[in-house]
Amino acid sequence: MKSNRTWLIYAIITTVFWGIWGALIEVPQKAGFPPTLGYIVWSLTMIPCALVALYIIDWKVETDKRSIFLGSAVGLLGAGGQLLLFEALREGPAYIIFPFISLYPTLTILLSVVFLKEKTSFLKWIGIALALVAIYFLSYQEPGASDKRGYLWLALSLLVFAAWGLQAYVMKFSNETMKAESIFFYMAITALILSPFAYFMTDFSQPINWGFKGPYLAALVHILNSIGALTLVYALRHGKAIIVVPMTGLAPVITIVLSLILYAVFPGMMLTIGLVLAVIAMFILSL
Repeated sequence: MKSNRTWLIYAIITTVFWGIWGALIEVPQKAGFPPTLGYIVWSLTMIPCALVALYIIDWKVETDKRSIFLGSAVGLLGAGGQLLLFEALREGPAYIIFPFISLYPTLTILLSVVFLKEKTSFLKWIGIALALVAIYFLSYQEPGASDKRGYLWLALSLLVFAAWGLQAYVMKFSNETMKAESIFFYMAITALILSPFAYFMTDFSQPINWGFKGPYLAALVHILNSIGALTLVYALRHGKAIIVVPMTGLAPVITIVLSLILYAVFPGMMLTIGLVLAVIAMFILSL
């Protein structure tokens, strides 16, 4: 396999796995298992993926200060952003928060162009632009009745946007001096470290499903996200961040298609526009 196409294989795996994860993640939530506890389960599913990664490099993790800092930064930005998202959704409207946060690849692209000097063809820039627009449409949610007030949610959304955009950049930057497996190892460690915060954010006054459709089904669903996170690190090792990140951001295409099949949920005009743009963008970016 040519190395210049390796990134595409890993990016496709991430996109597909995250797309399937997105379609199934609501199943345990609707069954009564809160997303904050789902975070804890997700952090635990990072462990087997980290063990596989460590096995690949014969358990030789970089332990110098620079590697620990960069690897931990990648993990804290990603997992920390997820926890901030939980709080943002408690305070503000999801139909504004999700489309805004979904544009985090723009920050990654800006940082990668300015500091990593990444370049690509004019056609690929068209694909990147289409992908960003598609991501926005694919993240659109219908406004719902809400009496939430204040602007704390806006500040939290900005932090999530910055954290995830910066995470992808640091992940690419780290790949220049670190093994991808070491990066993922530190991602898993930091995800576990932040688990107590998710625990204390959980509303235990509400009934919680501790049966199969609770933590056990959540584990089967979240392992897809963890595998996708591992392959994303590999994709950024071999490919340019300005292409990989927008492409993996199109995972909602898979989510929408699966939701149509599993739940008979038909996309509205906004999602349909996003689907069309996404298909065009993925074709261009994969050339």
